[in-house]
Amino acid sequence: MNTYTRYTPDELLHLITQDHEAAFSELYERYWEKLYVIAYNRLRDKVAAEDIVHDVFTALWTNRHITQIDNAENYLAVAVKYAVLNRVKRTIRDREKHARSVAEVPVADCQIETALHYKTIIERVRQEVEQLPARCRLIFQYSREEGLPVKEIARRLHISPKTVENQLGKAVRQLKLAARSLLHSLL
Repeated sequence: MNTYTRYTPDELLHLITQDHEAAFSELYERYWEKLYVIAYNRLRDKVAAEDIVHDVFTALWTNRHITQIDNAENYLAVAVKYAVLNRVKRTIRDREKHARSVAEVPVADCQIETALHYKTIIERVRQEVEQLPARCRLIFQYSREEGLPVKEIARRLHISPKTVENQLGKAVRQLKLAARSLLHSLL
């Protein structure tokens, strides 16, 4: 069995052009980690860096009969750098395309969706108000719907202002709990 560890990178390239798979494997083993570090330092993404290095070596093997390479190490490093640049450009282009597609959503669709969400929220608030105890519900309706101040509500119902405040606090807490669950369901 022929050992390829004693060959220079350029000798390995020459053997690769003659379809020596073991020479290709030796070149891969020698440079894979260095090329991975180059790609990873630019992308900060392990999977993308591995993909790029594998793509560069795949292209080297696929084009072994037509590519003229003078310096294996330089060729591989430059190929990885260009692959990284292409990946970054493609990512930027995809993000811009996505941003344009989001921006192109018809305003009418957004308005309809917003109106539906608003209607759902209003209906849920009404349901929650109806579930409040009778006195609490009445105090809440006087305060929110009629806009009466605490003292006026207390005077009308013949209770202390402190009781009105406590009942309003109870109503608001109950509605906040309902609002949280509603927001989770809408998102």
